[in-house]
Amino acid sequence: MTAKERSAPSERPRRVNDFAIKLANVNGTGSASANSLLVQAIFRMGVPVSGKNLFPSNIQGLPTWYEIRVNASGYTARALDYDLVVAMNAQTYAADINETASGGYVLYDSSWPLDPDLERGDVNFLGVPLATICLENFAKPRERILMKNIVYAGAIVALTGIDLAIASTLLAETFSRNASLLDSNQRALRLGYDYATEHFDCPLAFRLEAMNENADSILIDGNTAAALGCLYAGATVAAWYPITPATAVMDNFTRLCAKYRRVKVESDDPSTPATYQNNYLIIQAEDEIASIGMVLGAGWSGARAFTSTSGPGISLMSELLGLAYYTEIPAVVIDVQRVGPSTGMPTRTQQGDILMCAYASHGDTKHILLFPANPHECFEFAVASFDLAERFQTPVFMLSDLDIGMNDWVVPSLTWDDEFVPDRGRVLNDTHLAEIKEFFRYTNEDEEYVTPRTVPGSHEKGAYFVRGSGHDKFGRYTEIPDHYQEVIDRLKLKHAAAAPHVPAPVVRRRANATIGVITVGSCDLAVREAIDELAERGVVADFMRVRGFPFVEDVRKFVEGHDRCFVVEQNRDAQLRSLISIETGVASETMNSVLAYGGFPLSAKQVVDSVLTQMEIP
Repeated sequence: MTAKERSAPSERPRRVNDFAIKLANVNGTGSASANSLLVQAIFRMGVPVSGKNLFPSNIQGLPTWYEIRVNASGYTARALDYDLVVAMNAQTYAADINETASGGYVLYDSSWPLDPDLERGDVNFLGVPLATICLENFAKPRERILMKNIVYAGAIVALTGIDLAIASTLLAETFSRNASLLDSNQRALRLGYDYATEHFDCPLAFRLEAMNENADSILIDGNTAAALGCLYAGATVAAWYPITPATAVMDNFTRLCAKYRRVKVESDDPSTPATYQNNYLIIQAEDEIASIGMVLGAGWSGARAFTSTSGPGISLMSELLGLAYYTEIPAVVIDVQRVGPSTGMPTRTQQGDILMCAYASHGDTKHILLFPANPHECFEFAVASFDLAERFQTPVFMLSDLDIGMNDWVVPSLTWDDEFVPDRGRVLNDTHLAEIKEFFRYTNEDEEYVTPRTVPGSHEKGAYFVRGSGHDKFGRYTEIPDHYQEVIDRLKLKHAAAAPHVPAPVVRRRANATIGVITVGSCDLAVREAIDELAERGVVADFMRVRGFPFVEDVRKFVEGHDRCFVVEQNRDAQLRSLISIETGVASETMNSVLAYGGFPLSAKQVVDSVLTQMEIP
């Protein structure tokens, strides 16, 4: 049956605060601000919402989509069933219209006739002459292109019941310093709103009503939250090389440091104005190899230092990460994962760096990993990363991903304890050195197998030679097997000792559960929604989200406590499942994989369909 032959639109049940919108645009036409306006307005109405930007890696011309999901119960993972599709890209008309739910709506620019072959009998088509409206009301060509997006935003405001006053206020806040732009945007918003109210039955079968679910929440992306975490953790040195999708971490950190890491210096001469001293150092290096080298130098010197990157950067940093592991230098690496291998798809999301980061570098290495699931955890885990790096004198990776890093999420407000004291680990000062006869860098370990370190500027008794070649516990060069193994074995024990200090897994158990579901990172929302849907179909599951590596004993117990476990992750090769099996000794055959690795954020439907298929439940 062709799309045109499908039956007439059925009347969908009228729903409040439960729908999904897909906006199909052309990259580089200025649609991002209009789409963001809609999400922010819904957020201010107190309704749970999410916005997913699915954009290409070119600057201009290719298709881009923005998906908005509204759900009063908080189910805001990606939806695959769209109630309203805004078709603004002729290249993707057919695919976009085909993804509209039966009984749903398609808003299109009726300045030109729609190809009859694209029409669907079971979908309502809402024609708005966007180009004509802009041609008649705006003089400049570029202004007409940009305002077309705000006109369709105005129409959506009317069609979905978004509070017009809130949308108008947001525009006023955005363009408060540019009266001309403010006037254009306000007029465009009103033009779209008025056209929709005059020509359609507004609101549609689905609509918004104000709630109070966001009173203690904020709308923020993970890269901004991570930068805030680094600032609050006391990071003063950062080195990086630009890479999508991690660049905004350092952009935001630079902006924050310029505001909060400057000290006013008054001149002794009253006629000389005061100057400002920057208490931070941020370097854009020539490549990722240089950037991690700079971070290690700063960490060895006693500064809290980090780099932000993505998978290709980790690949280049691997040798120096092995140096940091072996010589026990603290460093923080924020990895905003994207699709690989090689260049891959830079603007698509994935969780393909888990194994690479766990064992980065040649030889026997193991690193501490933290897995945030949302921007709130990006903030908290960034702080924890620095404490762990200095406590255990080792590189620590925080593995975010593009979905978390570059999309806006509704999360609990960020809080901070003003009594926070950074955990600098075992650092000997001159007083400590005066109390000991001799200092050797890799001996005198504590109960967590951490040895004391010194920083440059300490008494000469604390000096030591840093070598990446074979060394014994006294820091001396060696090729004697027993002496080499003694150091390497301690590093393994030290890594294991970090397990109780990484963020604990989140576990949710249900009465009469028959299976277990394990996941990681940004899969969280989709998996929790899927577990609720599975329960409605008679499949009751316990839930565990891994948040750190090395694993605590609870991870092994969870797997062994279920006859069948499903591990949900966004990569092809089941990397989390492999890591659990390698590190806990649990046979990988006891865990079934649910894998999504095409580059788009995970949806609950993908999880439900995979679990039911593998369980042979129709």
